[in-house]
Amino acid sequence: MTALTARPAATGPLAGTLPLARLALRRDRLMVPAWVLGLGLMTVGGASSIAALYDTPASRIGLARSMAGNGSLRALYGPVFDASTTGGLTAWRFGVFGAALAGLMGILLVVRHTRDEEEAGRLELVGAAAVGRRAPLTAALLTASGAGIALGLLVAVGLCAQGEGVAGSFALGLAFTLSTVVFASLAGVTAQLAETGRAARSLAGTVLGLAFLLRAAGDSAQDGGPSWLVWASPLGWTEQLRPFADERWWVVPLLLGAASALTAVAHALVARRDLDAGLLASRPGPATASRRLSGPFGLAWRLQRGSLYGWAAGFAVAGLAFGSLADGVADLIRDNARLADVFRRIGGAQQLTDTYLASMVSLLAMLASVYTVQSVLRLHGEETSGRAEPVLAGAVSRLRWAASHLVPAGLGGLALLLVAGLSLGLGHGATGGDLPGQASRMTGAALVLAPAVWFTGATAFVLHGVVPRAAGAAWGLLGFFLLVGLYGPVLDLPRPVLDLSPFSHLPKVPAEDPTALPLIVLGLLAAALTAVGAAGLRRRDLG
Repeated sequence: MTALTARPAATGPLAGTLPLARLALRRDRLMVPAWVLGLGLMTVGGASSIAALYDTPASRIGLARSMAGNGSLRALYGPVFDASTTGGLTAWRFGVFGAALAGLMGILLVVRHTRDEEEAGRLELVGAAAVGRRAPLTAALLTASGAGIALGLLVAVGLCAQGEGVAGSFALGLAFTLSTVVFASLAGVTAQLAETGRAARSLAGTVLGLAFLLRAAGDSAQDGGPSWLVWASPLGWTEQLRPFADERWWVVPLLLGAASALTAVAHALVARRDLDAGLLASRPGPATASRRLSGPFGLAWRLQRGSLYGWAAGFAVAGLAFGSLADGVADLIRDNARLADVFRRIGGAQQLTDTYLASMVSLLAMLASVYTVQSVLRLHGEETSGRAEPVLAGAVSRLRWAASHLVPAGLGGLALLLVAGLSLGLGHGATGGDLPGQASRMTGAALVLAPAVWFTGATAFVLHGVVPRAAGAAWGLLGFFLLVGLYGPVLDLPRPVLDLSPFSHLPKVPAEDPTALPLIVLGLLAAALTAVGAAGLRRRDLG
């Protein structure tokens, strides 16, 4: 008989890459489709809406001429390279933001499967098997790149199915794919530099924000201004692919070169550091803690304050920018009855300026709910990482520990709404000469949406408290709320579908008069969900 011998395990720095990639895809079987379908359908559905709003070449060219003289709108969306086709307007409206969101998807996926796994201790167990040192990073990059390719194909095929040009459709899809790959590679670098997943995401997110600002500064520059700043940003490179406007295919090697260089740097850094360590060491803390850290509330605030400060700064900049555009956007959409009707469905039924402001308040409130969910799910991270155990080993009950994170989440969301309303009012008041009046009016308008922000946080807490293994589904649920709230009115979805988002039930101030009943009902529902989550947390096993 022939002796049976076991097949020798693969060796080398990339050993085990494919099994790890399959595992990552299995773990992300909900997250990746949610991102891909959300961004893809947003773009394809937006193209259909643009075709309905601007159904003639004359109307599209007129819009482009109006945009050309508005530096603020160029900063937000970029220039219109060709408005003669629906595809050209689609690339203008969704190209920059779609590429930025695709880059964010790449960042989140890579950090999730590298630094987060390492921080939780799971990567050490994986590394004890026949797995190469560079395999986890490579598997994470493959997962993110696969998601980017799926997104690009969905966009390209969807636009082609609507009759848009094949070259332009695939150029826009390729812009999304390459943005995903570039920023995923960047996250591979930050995952080696930082010691925690939160820090790695913050570093990569900061670079993504800087890339957006550089592109915005270059696009908004007048003749003789620093328009070259567009070429200092990867998002500017994706824009310069110019889908539906004599595509510049020679830009593709620039993006591929950047991704290759970042990937090479990330792999080099993997070999230069110890497991669980980051190349940017954390500063040593003081020898003794302050009295503010003597309880769970002080500790939770210390953990969450940096994130809140960053979100508040972003809200202040966005609010000032959106507020300063109010009068110009109202003039822009006033001559288009269909576009004005869309804005009224989003922001109310009164003056177009107030309608625009109401829609911007709703947008920023939806973003504030992202912060709230992130803060609530910090409970899940503290529990699964084992850091909650030492806290609960003292004289701290489960409910008190949960409250220590829920209070910063709720009050932080409220603070972001205050910043959003105040900055919108200041931006609008500065152009209209009524700073105090607009600031107070828009601050009140933003606070009206607080119950919806708290409701989204409460749904995340219910999942963590009752079914902790499904806590990550809170992001999918939030994504659904945002998609329905943002694009439901644009796509003219049925009212029962719109009602699934909590933001659809609140009055659209300042375009509509506030009413107390929806606020009270949604606030009570948020409180009830919080109570259910607390009851589940008390009864189940931790960890």
